[in-house]
Amino acid sequence: MRPFGERLAAAIDARGRLTVGIDPHASLLAAWGLGDDVAGLREFSLRCVEALAPHVAALKPQAAFYERHGSAGLAVLEEAVAAARAADVLTIVDAKRGDIGSTMQGYADAFLREGSPLAGDAVTLSPYLGPGSLDPAIATARENGRGVFVLCLTSNPEGAQVQHARVASGESVAGLVAAAAARANAQERAAGAPLGSVGLVVGATVRDAAVELGVDLEAVGGPLLVPGFGAQGGTAADVRAVVGSAWSASLPSTSRGVLGAGPDAAGLVAAAQQARRDLEETV
Repeated sequence: MRPFGERLAAAIDARGRLTVGIDPHASLLAAWGLGDDVAGLREFSLRCVEALAPHVAALKPQAAFYERHGSAGLAVLEEAVAAARAADVLTIVDAKRGDIGSTMQGYADAFLREGSPLAGDAVTLSPYLGPGSLDPAIATARENGRGVFVLCLTSNPEGAQVQHARVASGESVAGLVAAAAARANAQERAAGAPLGSVGLVVGATVRDAAVELGVDLEAVGGPLLVPGFGAQGGTAADVRAVVGSAWSASLPSTSRGVLGAGPDAAGLVAAAQQARRDLEETV
């Protein structure tokens, strides 16, 4: 399999940089006239994949909304990932896993190793047991042509308590996470890869936090997943302001802003196309 960064860059060139989260909240299921059960979960997920696959760089199923339905819900997540693969669209499984040693390797095997039914093209990870704790996942991703997105600057207010904190050297925690990602991408980038396989998650509503904390997003050399665009309050202008000179590496992500236009496929497609135009037209 080609490296994730290469495949992602090709997807952006072909379909634009919009990413849509598949977040089957109970309220969204109800709005679509579906039950808050496994049957509703499956119908919702597969409709999203079928309608949106040709129009986005990636789809981002949120694992928690599948896990809440137990093993049957996880089976639907596996089916959604397989459907996305068949539709030739990248998937980022939003699982935010983070642990140490053999446990981290277990998560890596589940979400990144070829042959695992939960393995999309990338997974989100939490680095707050130390960026080095993610090494098994990063190595597994690289071995299998997959990618990871590491939480760096998130939009939730509580995140700043940890991410904005400074260590003894004066560097911010977010800066340490970004620097670790840059080091992980260095070899791929030196070999000419358009993007490395290690990306960051940077919220659309963090404003100028990256600049204030000295986080060089362009130097990361990997993709930037930017959730919070759309219904969560982030505008296209906000995304541009947050990522700055790293715009070409950005993957703005929306969920309810597009999914709220369902359940009809035409509504989903129209909402996705409008979001893409908003991003492309903002300077």
